[in-house]
Amino acid sequence: MELFKNPNFNFLRWRWHAIAFSTLLIVAGIGMMVSRGVPLGIDFSGGTIVVIRFENPVSEERVRNAIPGDDEVVQTFGEPGGNEILVRRPQVEAGGSDETLGQAAQNIVAAIQKANLGKFEVRSTEVVGPVVGADLQRRGIYATLSSILVITIYIAVRFRVSFAIGSMIATFHDVLVTLACLVFFGYELSLNIVAAMLAMIGYSVNDMIVIFDRVRENSRLTRREGGLEKVINDSINQTLARTVITSGTIFLSVLALYLFGGPVLEGFAFTMLAGTVATTYSGWLIAPSIAIMLSKRSRPGRARAAAAAVTQQQSQPQPKSRSKAKKARAS
Repeated sequence: MELFKNPNFNFLRWRWHAIAFSTLLIVAGIGMMVSRGVPLGIDFSGGTIVVIRFENPVSEERVRNAIPGDDEVVQTFGEPGGNEILVRRPQVEAGGSDETLGQAAQNIVAAIQKANLGKFEVRSTEVVGPVVGADLQRRGIYATLSSILVITIYIAVRFRVSFAIGSMIATFHDVLVTLACLVFFGYELSLNIVAAMLAMIGYSVNDMIVIFDRVRENSRLTRREGGLEKVINDSINQTLARTVITSGTIFLSVLALYLFGGPVLEGFAFTMLAGTVATTYSGWLIAPSIAIMLSKRSRPGRARAAAAAVTQQQSQPQPKSRSKAKKARAS
């Protein structure tokens, strides 16, 4: 911990590098989402998922050929050597009943039995209707946007408007970078991932509030040379040990969950891993950079307004003093 005893790193020196890197990553992620589409899990798209464990190894191709239709997704699932296969059938037509949805899973199991692929057992079955999936998708978007909006209003009231805008842009940055990482590594959006993103947003804002609060204290106590940029850089250094300990603890905990939590929690853990890295460096570089740029733009406007007020005051006729008024009446 001697490294963080009296740190004096120039973090803002690398802000343009961070902005360029994040922009490149986000543009690449959006390009992949536009070209390939956003991979939605069954929670949002609706459909049927059946996880089957075979007694002997069976290839994905044999399972895929055994199931009639061309829309099914067949892939290995679970730990290597577990002989588990995941079969996903897209959502049925709108208006399908629960019985129809349940029948899809039964048809998958019956087709595999008919193909004589060996002994197997159904480990799990998940069925989500199209109406429920669309409703969950809408609620997930509302939850994310409303949390960002409320957090922005809170920071604007407690600190400065420039800080609030910087934190909002940084939060959107964290969400987009995390989404790009999910697309790059082939993860589907699910309720677990939305929950991880909401937790990531809360942690990101908490980290920025700690830094901005120290900026406010330093701005009140001292008038540092170098302006707001110097104050923010000193504040980041003063909170560096706290940020590293908190982020490191979260990262190691989620890493253990990613390695040993199993396939069910893998998407959640990966989202938290990517989000922890994104929120840490956005709190150091992205949000402060936006706040500095907005503060510099607002200064000329305030200076012009103050100068205009002084000019207007000087141009107004000054009232005569009482003594001069009395002499005027006496004469």
